[in-house]
Amino acid sequence: MHDSSSSEQGFATPVEAPLVVDDPARMRWDDVCDVLVAGFGAAGACAALEAAAAGAKVRIVERFEGGGASAKSGGVVYAGGGTQYQSEAGYVDTPQAMFAYLQREVGEAVSAATLERFCAGSVEMLRWLERLGVRFAASMPPRKTSYPQNRYYLYYSGNEAVGDVPHGPLPAPRGHRVVGDGMSGRVLYDTLRRAVEAQPSIDAMCHASVRRLVTDRSGRVIGAQLWQVTPGRAQRAHRRLARRAERLHNAMPAWADRLRAALHRIEMRESRLITIKADAVVLSTGGFIFNRSMVARHAPRYLPNWRLGTTGCDGSGIRLGLSAGGVASRLERVSAWRFINPPYAWAQGCVVDRHGERFCNEEVYGAALGHAMCEKREGRAWLILDARLVKLALKECLRGKLWAFQSVPALLLMLAGRKRGASLADLAARIGCDPAVLAKTVVRYNTASLIGVDREFGKSAAMLQPLSHGPYYAIDISADSRVFPCPSITLGGLRVDETSNAVLSAQGEPVEGLFAAGRAACGLASNHYVSGLSLADCIWSGRQAGRAAAGVVLVNRAHSLTETD
Repeated sequence: MHDSSSSEQGFATPVEAPLVVDDPARMRWDDVCDVLVAGFGAAGACAALEAAAAGAKVRIVERFEGGGASAKSGGVVYAGGGTQYQSEAGYVDTPQAMFAYLQREVGEAVSAATLERFCAGSVEMLRWLERLGVRFAASMPPRKTSYPQNRYYLYYSGNEAVGDVPHGPLPAPRGHRVVGDGMSGRVLYDTLRRAVEAQPSIDAMCHASVRRLVTDRSGRVIGAQLWQVTPGRAQRAHRRLARRAERLHNAMPAWADRLRAALHRIEMRESRLITIKADAVVLSTGGFIFNRSMVARHAPRYLPNWRLGTTGCDGSGIRLGLSAGGVASRLERVSAWRFINPPYAWAQGCVVDRHGERFCNEEVYGAALGHAMCEKREGRAWLILDARLVKLALKECLRGKLWAFQSVPALLLMLAGRKRGASLADLAARIGCDPAVLAKTVVRYNTASLIGVDREFGKSAAMLQPLSHGPYYAIDISADSRVFPCPSITLGGLRVDETSNAVLSAQGEPVEGLFAAGRAACGLASNHYVSGLSLADCIWSGRQAGRAAAGVVLVNRAHSLTETD
């Protein structure tokens, strides 16, 4: 029976209860491998590479053509502790300083010991990627930005430099963007893919999805059942529809969902069943933002937000893990991205809720602002600017060489989507907030700007600008804005052992033979999000899961040899 958590639109991978086998030796297997990896994004690629390096025969199963959310990302890897590029840019960083900052962002998503290991291994992680052919650089943008221009590849990708920095060591930038034009996640993924394809012990099967795990009587995972779209006409149609759906998602999401529903029909009607025996299975299929039923169940306040990711982010890996006795953690954690810098002048304005009350430091990283808006203010917020700041923002959008995804929505909002008032009272009436509350908020903000100290939220003096040049403007930055979407990704996943990424049961015991990585697992990025941390976690956890899965293979081989002797 198919799992009821399939998407409302009907395009999520169906998941069935495990097939329990009495005698694996008498089971009819269509294929055999050592390690089966479900999902071919960054986490899956890294798991496969490490498993193969340890001597395992690896089979990757991918629902589409590979890449997932990793290929659509900005290609930013969060790393520090003294990388070559930090040093070249003139910054001093240590694993201890990196840990001190990340501990505030990661919280209790992983233990302090695991976070320390990640920080201590950060430099080596970058070197491993470089050995595969990934390139980084030390050039820094002149200002804090949500995503740097092509000539800049190292930047503050979190909240490290927010507020007035006290005397002492400067905070260190840790966002290492892969060298490449545009959103360089595709460059990173293509490099990982080439490395995978160069390994003779790794095979990739595309247009196929794991829908069912196979276990023995003890509950140990010994393989999987997958359904592959029939090669030929059906696969060509599947490929064409998948590509179109991804291209149309930003401009026409409803139409893209119709294409996804058609994809799902092909998968259900024109697929062949393949049963594969494996010593270990790694689940790396991404998060579940495209599974609206799961979002409604675990994080309903984020349903209005823009879905960030790909069609394959449907929670199938999480649901497979649950079906085999695993448990999930932090599924309510979602990252909402409300970036208001650039334009730089926007971040000098004042953000208020629907009542007219300020609730956040406007210069914080966009995910921190989005979190505050969605978790504490019902997803509703306005950015208050005066005529001077609007003029500066328009100039930056038209002449500042911004990315189109940064400048176009800002221009549309300032020219056509804003509310205007000759006075603050007039503006309050236009946006439906309490005029007394808005007036009090702006008075406090202007006072902080004049003295250069923001006692409420700690905004730096350079970003505090008084709102005193009427007329006044309010820009709707709410989560459900159609002109200015608030992208979101899910952060929670299967609970895993933090040294092996083995999936854990409710009793805290490993589900034998089953591992999870990336956003299918609860990991480093499962509390708060900073740019590059999720991708770094995909690499970190994928490598860890691959090594541990290969370890299972070696143990089983040794056991088989002992029995033979």
